Amino acid sequence: MADPLIIGSERSEAGIPAGMEVLRRGGSALDAVEAAMRRCEDNPADHYVGTAGLPNARGEVELDASLMLGSGRQFGAVAALKNYPNPISVARAVLEKLPQHSLLVGEGAALFAEECGFTTADLLTDASREQWRKQVTDSREAVEGENTAATDGDQRYRESALALIRRLAPHEGLWGTINIIALDATGEMCVGVSTSGYPYKYPGRVGDSALPGAGNWCDLRAGGAACTGRGELSMRGGTARSIVDLMAAGQDPASACRTALADAATLPDDYRSELRALALTPDGRHGGAAGQEGSVYVLMTESSTEPEFRPRVVL
Repeated sequence: MADPLIIGSERSEAGIPAGMEVLRRGGSALDAVEAAMRRCEDNPADHYVGTAGLPNARGEVELDASLMLGSGRQFGAVAALKNYPNPISVARAVLEKLPQHSLLVGEGAALFAEECGFTTADLLTDASREQWRKQVTDSREAVEGENTAATDGDQRYRESALALIRRLAPHEGLWGTINIIALDATGEMCVGVSTSGYPYKYPGRVGDSALPGAGNWCDLRAGGAACTGRGELSMRGGTARSIVDLMAAGQDPASACRTALADAATLPDDYRSELRALALTPDGRHGGAAGQEGSVYVLMTESSTEPEFRPRVVL
């Protein structure tokens, strides 16, 4: 059995130490992922998740999140959730308190969060509102990603979003998913995903972060995987599930991520932009892949004194 370990996508370093502290105390992978992700969701400097997430085309912040356990593939998720700053905790409540369902959306997700006693908050900060305004102008950066260069698809998406924003008359006034995967001392694994989704998206749009097999998949027989970037591609490619299946067939995590991303890259998409993936096996092997050079993921072991950064392989 592998030693406790936690990995995450770019910007998860804001929460990974909290998750590792849970694991060092003998806590569960589920507790570790939730603790780590909440730190990320509560980080006002991060305009990609939770509080300060960038809004949709109407100027409203809608959040998606999910959790999946490897031992029994239990899954809990929420999508298009407004006014609740920690969707990862609401997703956990779905998993544990509403096991007859796996995914709640919109008004129903908010009703359930209220019933569970979660506290509401204004998610649109002044900083995220200003960032949103800047991004509806021309930019050479990707629409959804980690300060990567824009593609033709990014530009087409931005143009379509501008048209949508004008049509929906939004309120006056760098975005990307966070993945965290933890392995605990008992051998249990948990994959967590949280996001505010594509900025200036159509209201009610649900991305891959809330969908099993697309942005999140965990099966203790082979491992766990998660995706960031253009969720419509990972939904169509079943990318997270594909990565775990490839690891089950013998590929190492980095190669499995690269193979699955290569498959998604074959899909026609006028709004194509970068998709990234991250994976961990039950014996502690890990890796990631991306479409551009310089991409990294975050790692902590029991002996780590601070988050470590590892390169992703390039597609």
